[in-house]
Amino acid sequence: MKIKLLLASALMAVGLAAHADPIIIKYSHVVADVTPKGQAALKFKELAEKKLPGKVQVQVFPNSQLFGDGKEMEALLLGDVQILAPSLAKFGKYTKKLQIFDLPFLFNDIQAVDRFQASKEGQALLMSMEKKGIVGFGYLHNGMKQLSANKPLGSPEDAKGLKFRIQPSDVLEAQFKAVGGNPQKIAFAEVYQALQTGVVDGAENPWSNIYSKKFHEVQNYIMESNHGVLDYMVIANAKWWNGLPADVKKGLSEAMKESIAVGNKVAMEEDAAFRAKVIADKKARVLPMSQDHLNQWRTAMKPVWKKFEGEIGKDLIDAALKANK
Repeated sequence: MKIKLLLASALMAVGLAAHADPIIIKYSHVVADVTPKGQAALKFKELAEKKLPGKVQVQVFPNSQLFGDGKEMEALLLGDVQILAPSLAKFGKYTKKLQIFDLPFLFNDIQAVDRFQASKEGQALLMSMEKKGIVGFGYLHNGMKQLSANKPLGSPEDAKGLKFRIQPSDVLEAQFKAVGGNPQKIAFAEVYQALQTGVVDGAENPWSNIYSKKFHEVQNYIMESNHGVLDYMVIANAKWWNGLPADVKKGLSEAMKESIAVGNKVAMEEDAAFRAKVIADKKARVLPMSQDHLNQWRTAMKPVWKKFEGEIGKDLIDAALKANK
């Protein structure tokens, strides 16, 4: 009788395990589904649920539906959301080393960014915030940033006195102050209205954000400056991640790696496409910048590198410059 009861209990336990509720994974971000980050998030949902059928359910919340970029990091650390993909500019509170990605004119192109992120120095940065409760899965491209304003910005002097929207970043603040600009920290969801109403005069964004958020409709000029990179780090709450079963972590890691690869492929392909769409709309003039003007901007902003060298580390900056070759 005792054996029968034990057997019945074991079978019941197996049955309950088989019908256990799936692990709910909330993946929140602040941009549109059509952007590279948006498509990477949707691909992660597809792959994770395929690799772990019945074990996980991924809920994707784009366009700041769940949390805006001013609240999402706090929400992650509180466990209210499990996965985010914030801009690399958002991590200054947790590590100063990631400020390297905000340094103006540090990387020649997106291929140089790729090489640095894949290097041992770049990969080490993914786990640089674990003690603060954050683990990184990888980097997502969004592309090189372009300057926009309601007047042409040929030389650095043209930026003097203008108000520029920036993300919360000491480096980006110093970047615009270096050319006499007035940086304003504004949440991403509020940028369109801020540009439309003149709260700010200009901004910096990659082509995908410019088009998907219609910033080109409220800016007269977009300069092809390629002066910086706006990439993301896909992160998770460290306590949540470290507490997952081994098989779930394995499946999610595989899904994340594949989804990031998809997002980066989309980013590379669509950068030119979004630029073409902005030009075709004829709502803002896209102005190429001559090498002479680019050199002027780089010279004006390069002192920012020195200003933050102590916080970032000269060895890290040297590794980034090496990636340009």
